[in-house]
Amino acid sequence: MTAPPRFSAMRWIVSSSLRLRYLVVFGAAVLIGVGATQIGGMRVDVFPEFAPPQVEVQTMCNGLTTADVEALVTVPLEQALNGIDGLDQLRSKSVPQLSSILLIFKQGANLLRARQLVQERLAVATPNLPTWAAPPVMLPPVAATSRVMQIGMSSPSRSLMDLSMTAYWTVRARLLRVPGVANVAIWGERLQMLTVQVVPAEMLAHHVTLDEVMRVTGDSVDSGLLRFSTGSIIGTGGWVETGAQRIGIRHVLPIAGPAELGQVTVPTTTGGRVHLSDIAVLKWDHQPLAGDAWVDHRPGLLLVVEKLPWGNTLNVTRDVETALRALQPGLQDISFDTHVFRQESFIQLAIHNLTQALVIGFILVVVILMLFLFEWRVALISLLTIPLSLMATVLILNALGATVNTMTLAGLVIALGAVVDDAIIDVENILRRLRQARRSGSGRSTASVILEASLEVRKPIVYATLIIVAAAVPVFLLPGLTGSFFRPLAFAYTLAILASMGVALTVTPALCLLLLRRAPVERHQSPVVRVLQRGYTAALGRIIKHPRNAYGACIALVIAAALVLPGLGQSLFPKFKERDFLIHWLTPPGTSVAEQVRTTARLSHDLLAIPGVHSLGSHIGQAFLGEEVAGVNFGENWISLDPNADYKTTLARIEDTIDSYPGVFREALTYL
Repeated sequence: MTAPPRFSAMRWIVSSSLRLRYLVVFGAAVLIGVGATQIGGMRVDVFPEFAPPQVEVQTMCNGLTTADVEALVTVPLEQALNGIDGLDQLRSKSVPQLSSILLIFKQGANLLRARQLVQERLAVATPNLPTWAAPPVMLPPVAATSRVMQIGMSSPSRSLMDLSMTAYWTVRARLLRVPGVANVAIWGERLQMLTVQVVPAEMLAHHVTLDEVMRVTGDSVDSGLLRFSTGSIIGTGGWVETGAQRIGIRHVLPIAGPAELGQVTVPTTTGGRVHLSDIAVLKWDHQPLAGDAWVDHRPGLLLVVEKLPWGNTLNVTRDVETALRALQPGLQDISFDTHVFRQESFIQLAIHNLTQALVIGFILVVVILMLFLFEWRVALISLLTIPLSLMATVLILNALGATVNTMTLAGLVIALGAVVDDAIIDVENILRRLRQARRSGSGRSTASVILEASLEVRKPIVYATLIIVAAAVPVFLLPGLTGSFFRPLAFAYTLAILASMGVALTVTPALCLLLLRRAPVERHQSPVVRVLQRGYTAALGRIIKHPRNAYGACIALVIAAALVLPGLGQSLFPKFKERDFLIHWLTPPGTSVAEQVRTTARLSHDLLAIPGVHSLGSHIGQAFLGEEVAGVNFGENWISLDPNADYKTTLARIEDTIDSYPGVFREALTYL
């Protein structure tokens, strides 16, 4: 008498799937349909978010040298910000007129809480800074690969100052409302303001000091960059109280332009008074430039759009372009070049190439399955379960808010071997057991044969799967940059293995019961398998007869591999063939803005003459709230190649062009 089978979770899952086979297959079809609709909306990026939580604080310091910025602004802020809960590293950089402090928090720290703690410290530290330093500004949180796109903005009829005001008050304000946009920095910005440009000779002739000029100017306007005296103090109005009402007092200054400001009097050291117009040139002008920009063949503005860590690159790019098209009817004389740099172009090209590779791979899988299995039912089941496992993995990643990126796809590709094995080995064993049962005339039902055949193969594979998952656990514990990159890979790989096991326990038996019920008893062996088997048998016979030759060949291969290994590249990242290039352009310290612009303009002219270069944008020095903390001798040139241009030839011409400039540090590389 045969003992009844013991209850096990695996047996219950497989038997339930066989009993509810129509429901299981329907659920699989629904999963494929939902996945096809959801996969297009997933967040897509090149890399995972590998940067730790960090907060950057910038402080503008008009008129201060690097040493003064460091001593008077950077060091006091460092002392105030050091010791914040969760802080891992504190880095700072001081350049003329700008202080930057980067606070890097421990991995896993809450970014929003960290920003709140930093803001509280800044509120305490700001009153102790010099009055000529602007209030410290905490930059928005950005992704590790923050630059989504760069937009060249130019006009043949408008001045750069007029263009800057439009860019700041209209374009930038609109783009900041795009979901996912963190910041829009404007290089080459010239903000219109009322300026007093003193003439030292006239000041000396009229016995006027610069301190008095600054004090009088500050008191004459209600707002401005000068915080020299009481001119920036709020609350000098008040009200007049009568018996029945309270009337508020508002000071309205009569100064509306240079003419009115020129009539303000300045006391002299001899006791007299002179007008500002006697000792200075008063006009509408812009702030002293700490940076500039060049777009294609002419001066312009370069708008750098940065995204939030949770932003979708494709959606942000699409929405930014939609916003620019909506603004264009009111800005007829302004042109926007959105192809200076766009991360979306590389992602779209990668998706196109990946789609082609998947189609080719699917065709190859179909051909190989048909040639080797030589049974269309088995091939059909395998072809249905392989994409089902991958689709289930992608849906789980989407539900968890994960990003489809290089490392995620790498994990899926690595797991593909196990997924294919799960899809084939169960079906092959089930078909073999069904044929054996039919030849022997066994009275067992098809469902019971499939159940036992599935468990026969699945039990050791489940143990192997758990071992593989356990082996991937140390990857989740890797610290720092390495862990940030490889955790998404290990996570996607583990999910794909587990999803494949789930499909093999449920969908595969159900499909086998539906499709293999009437499979022929006799199996016709594939001609390809017969040929390969004969060749393998002959080769194995020769190896067994003469094993020394095999040993010698193995030793030779090991030695050759040991010799080749040191010459292989050692890099965490693959080399991406981006069609957007970045050229660092660093001239000697002390170079003026005009000279930096001159060399940049000449370089732009030479680069645009190269066949295949689509567009070019350059930025120099600093931009307000920009991520570059540098002097005016530092520049970056962003080149976009035509999609049809020959990659290697165009890159070689670009490198030859930049190498023709002596005395300049230059480096051509891709953004990634």
